[in-house]
Formats: sequence, structure tokens, C-alpha cells
Amino acid sequence: MTFEFDLVIRNGQVIDGSGSPAFAADVAIKGGKIAAVGQFAGQGRKELDARGQLVTPGFVDIHTHYDGQAIWDRFLAPGSWHGVTTVVMGNCGVGFAPVRPKDRDALIELMEGVEDIPGPCLVEGLQWNWESFGDYLDVLESQTRDTDICAQLPHGPLRVYVMGERALRLENATPEDIAEMRRLTAEAMRAGAFGFTTSRTISHKSASGDPTPMLRAQEDELTGIAMGLADAGHGQLEFVSDWDQPSPAGEFGMMRRLVEKSGRTCVFSLNQRHGERKEVWRELLALSDQAAADGLSIRPVTAPRPIGSLFGLTGTQNPFAATPTYRSIAHLPLAERVARMRDPEIRKRILGEDPYKDSTFPLFERMGFEKMYEHMFLLGNPPNYEPPRESSIASIARREGRTGAEVAYDMLLADGGLGFLYATFTGFHDYECEPTREMLTHPNAMIGLGDGGAHVGFITDACFPTYLLTHWGRDRASGRQPVEELVRRYTSDPAKTVGLDDRGFIRPGMKADVNIIDFDRLALGVPYVVEDLPAGGKRLLQKATGYTATILSGEITYLNGEATGATPGRLVRGPQKASA
Repeated sequence: MTFEFDLVIRNGQVIDGSGSPAFAADVAIKGGKIAAVGQFAGQGRKELDARGQLVTPGFVDIHTHYDGQAIWDRFLAPGSWHGVTTVVMGNCGVGFAPVRPKDRDALIELMEGVEDIPGPCLVEGLQWNWESFGDYLDVLESQTRDTDICAQLPHGPLRVYVMGERALRLENATPEDIAEMRRLTAEAMRAGAFGFTTSRTISHKSASGDPTPMLRAQEDELTGIAMGLADAGHGQLEFVSDWDQPSPAGEFGMMRRLVEKSGRTCVFSLNQRHGERKEVWRELLALSDQAAADGLSIRPVTAPRPIGSLFGLTGTQNPFAATPTYRSIAHLPLAERVARMRDPEIRKRILGEDPYKDSTFPLFERMGFEKMYEHMFLLGNPPNYEPPRESSIASIARREGRTGAEVAYDMLLADGGLGFLYATFTGFHDYECEPTREMLTHPNAMIGLGDGGAHVGFITDACFPTYLLTHWGRDRASGRQPVEELVRRYTSDPAKTVGLDDRGFIRPGMKADVNIIDFDRLALGVPYVVEDLPAGGKRLLQKATGYTATILSGEITYLNGEATGATPGRLVRGPQKASA
């Protein structure tokens, strides 16, 4: 029998990535590309029945940190478990190239501090068989994976490579330094980088608590780097900032000038802050809108839910992790540790000790030591990421006449110590997600910030695609959005923004990255911990049900939530044009 196609998906409801209404059609794939959409006579060597299910483009995640994991792992979980077929990494100004041998430890310390990837795991997992950014891309290209990967040039390594110890001392770059950074930036873009990333937030620190080397980089330095993108003719800028000048307009104005001078595009992270400046996000949206009206692409990237940390006895952090008594039993197996913590004397000692004095966890300070329990909740099963205010630990404590610490302590011991506390620090100031809804529906905003590959001990936000579809497309009591639009925002919109014009749509000639989703069954599982990182390091993972198949370049990589072993994913070098 002659087969016209490699794979045919029959009887599905196609959501093509454009935002248009779903339609019934078959989808044919040949040679790694979509060959036909609609009704056709040809047969596939393999066929999948998608009756009653959605057929969407593969998801494109533009804010990840798989820079290390992509070296040692061919399976970029957890993102690939949630329908992600393309990732863009190197965000927030941290990464591993360019690098001189003497600076390798500094880059590990920076990644460990900023993105919570354990140093011992990086020491064992990184081969360091590269120096230039182009060398690093060559190493990435030497193996295949379950997703395509795109890399960006991070400011931290670039600055340290050019300036050495002066970068770590936060000295200003000289004209000679700036010229060299510009040259290396253009070189990295020509080798296949997708852009340049930087961080200007004090929340980002190295593992030893030092500021990042790019924290105080001046405008002339950033301008020189942006002009390196212009020299190469492609690449976008990515910014993370506190926006802590008297007005966010000052920092945004600098970002805008970089875009104006270089002619390049820019994205920046945007969420509602907790505290006195909870409305800054509105000012930044307005500034972004004005830039768009003036013909400049400076787009905010926001999260589909409050961003927060997961605290648990199986994770890397919990509210009592820094107390002397807890530290004395932290090495014990979970069951034995839980039994010891239930001992009234141990409980009394832990609750009586200062939980913050010896803590090195920077987010405790960001959340506010005294008010932390106001925005901390039991995550539950199924996980609830938009909990009511009355379920906060502080609210429960007030009703029961106890302290927040006492309530949190007892919650951690429930379910044999396997549960998690969810502590929000952005996007939930007033215990509701109206700011998130406004940003999600804003035409200039993008959806991302999943941080796949990072914060492995206390965040599982790489599941954002699944959460977006289920919460905002199906389950929320109000404010739901058309699933077709949500799919567009995780497929063609990010793909086009970073220059991947060959994917993001279900159309003939496009790259055959496809999800088949049983939408009625789509659901997030409960986070759990595994010890599968190099050097025996542990990380949080979170699975989903409802992904019938994920297809990358025409090959089925996941079937009913399980990896098939196929790894057709490759390094993508620079912008990709759509096929005719």
C-alpha cells in the first residue's frame, strides 16, 4: 500500500493558531511539515483519531532557563509535558557563554542564585567544552531533544567575559569594553542567537548574595550591545527590572531609546507587584501602548496566574528551613522527619526559633517576613492557584486564635509531609486576579514567564500552558476567554515575536509541531519532587492529563502523557522564514 503522508490526524477540532474559531478538519503531515488541512483522500503511514479533541499548534515558550538542562538532558521536562515544542532560553541575563575557564564558578554561582539551580548539579552536569557563544551553540547542536531550543545571549556572562573582576565589582564599562561587547553581541547573533537579555532587579542575586554583574550597567553600555544586534540585523532585547525610579517612565524611557537607536524589538517582564506600588503595571502598559502607537515594538510578557513559591518538606524551602532545630533533622528521611516534627518538644523548639535570621532565601524578604502568611495558602489537590482570602494561613490563624507559623507548621505535616504551601508574591495583592485578567486580554501583552528549567526547588510554572487553557478557557467562574485566543497567545504570537515564522500555525507548509488535546480531561496534577538532576539533585515536577499526543517536526514525542523516546528537537539558529 502506498502512503501519501507520514502521519494523518483525523476528525479533530482544529484551532489553527490564528485566533479564528475552531473547525472540523483532518491534518496531514509529511517530511516534518504540515501537508494538508481539511478533507483529502490520501492515507497516512500512521493515523491518529482526534474525534472530540482539539488539534493545536505546539506551544512556544519564550521565557525559559534550560541553558544547563539542555546540556545534560534530552527531555526538557516539565515544559515538554505541557505541549511545549519550542523553548527560548537564556533569559534574565544569566547563562553559561561566553566564558573563560577562570570565570566558570562565577557563572554557576550566578545561575544558582538567580534561578535556583543547585550549584553541585551545574558543576557535574556542565561539560564546559566551549568558550564563545558560538561554541556553546555548537555543543547544543550536537544532540537532539524532545523540543526545539533557541538561545539568547545573556548579559551576565558577556560582561564578565569582557570585564572580568571589574564586572563583578559593578564598575562602569569603558568605551573599549562597550566596543568589545558590541562586537561579541553581533558575533553571537550571526552564530544563531535570538537576542540579548539583561536583569536590572535587586531580587536577582548570586548564590553568595552579591548583586548580578549587570545590575548597574549604564545606558551607554546597553546602547552598544543593542547596536550589536543592529549590526547583525536581527535579535530582540529582553529586560527584567524593578522599575524603582521615582516613576517607571525613567527606566522605560531608556529601554525605548535602545529600541529607537537599534531598530530592534524588546520584551520585558510585567506583573502586578505586592505593596505600595501595586499599580505600576498599569503605567508600564500605557507606556508600551504609546510605544506601539509610535511604531516601536516594546511588549510586556506576563504570567497567567499569581507567581509564587511552593514550600514543602520535600522541596528545597519551607518557612522553618533555617531554624537550628529543623536544620538538625533536615537530613532525615521524610517519614522520620515528619515523626520528629510531630513531637511536641521539637514542635515547640522550631516554632520558638527565628526562622529568618540564618535564611539565605531571598524571596522571604521580598514577601515580607511579618506579612508572609497573609499571602500563603495550602495548595491542595487539585492545586488551587486563585484561592479565596479567607483560606490564607493568616486568615485561618486569626479565626482559630493561633499564629500563622503554627498553622503553616501543621499544614506541612498533613498528608505525610507531601503537601505544599503556596506563597504568592506577585499578581495577588488584593486576593483576586483582575490585574492578571486585564494583562492577559491586553492586545500588546504576551503570555510567558514560566521559567522552565529554573527555580527547580520551589516553582513549577512551566505548566503555564495547561493552566492557561483550563483555568482561563474552561474552569474559572468569570472572565473566561475563547480557547482559540488563548492558543494563539501561546503559539503564533510568541513565535512571530521572536522571529519563528515557520511555526505557530496549523497551515500547509508550516512546521509540523502539533498537540492533540482532550480538553474535557485536561488537568494539572499535584507537584512532586524527584531526585534526577546531576549529582543527585532534586527538583519539583508537575504533570498533566489530557495531552493525547504531542508532535514535533512530524514525529510523535508524547503519547497519552508518556514519552515515546523520539527526540527530533534541534537547536534553531536565528530567525526562521515561513515556507512558501
